[in-house]
Amino acid sequence: MAAAASLILLTGATGFVGRQVLRELAERNCKVRLVVRDGSQSRIARSNAIESVIATPDLWSQDAAWWTDACRGLDMVIHVAWYAEPGHYLQSPKNLECQAGTLRLAQGASQAKVRRFVGIGTCFEYDLSAGYLSVTTPLRPSTPYAAAKAATFMALSQYLPQQGIEFAWCRLFYLHGEGEDARRLVPYLRAKLGAGEPADLSGGSQIRDYLDVREAGRMIVQHALGTGQGPVNICSGSPVTIRELAERIADEFGRRDLLRFGARPDNLVDPPCVVGVRAAN
Repeated sequence: MAAAASLILLTGATGFVGRQVLRELAERNCKVRLVVRDGSQSRIARSNAIESVIATPDLWSQDAAWWTDACRGLDMVIHVAWYAEPGHYLQSPKNLECQAGTLRLAQGASQAKVRRFVGIGTCFEYDLSAGYLSVTTPLRPSTPYAAAKAATFMALSQYLPQQGIEFAWCRLFYLHGEGEDARRLVPYLRAKLGAGEPADLSGGSQIRDYLDVREAGRMIVQHALGTGQGPVNICSGSPVTIRELAERIADEFGRRDLLRFGARPDNLVDPPCVVGVRAAN
């Protein structure tokens, strides 16, 4: 377990997942150095955990020497930042920029003699046809986003241990909760139902693994401060259909009648089942 006085560099602290990681680190009395995009400082949650804030116009264009300076005196890096705009990130060429920038960050962290490096992956790295996905499920990414994440994982899993650095990779499944983008499913449902308007949905038979983002932040930090290396699934391990999820939310408003299943066509390339298998405690 990392000591409370250890210093951790965190990227992505103003984002959906990163802000929960920062909150959990603060609750565990860790000291954190943030790297954020210039202009986003006002979105940083106030926290006694923050030792310093480094702002940069472009996180992904910095070279290894810049990251070496940013990482000096650190015990650990938790790298959460990545391009993740809903509706765009899966196919975006920006994934290649994130991949290249992450590898330079890892190189800089190595030169600064960081002890441990924790990256954030995705369940989409896996062969999704398996349905129930464990860390032993083969990788078979099918989008630029998933491919960039998988390639980053493969590169770092070889490079960092050779440099004497512990490496862990947290694969996220379907998250919801505080700070979620309004274009995602759960906020869409809450907005429509709260306004008394119909919510158009597909048939709803898809099976998914949903986890509250605050719990995801807790799980990431717990793993980061531990000793485990390699990939780990950040998931609930509990399957739920989209129909069941929508009906639970509708019941909060007493308005199941507003759910219009089948109003949107099913995505024929959407996997029927994506559920994480959690590691045994």
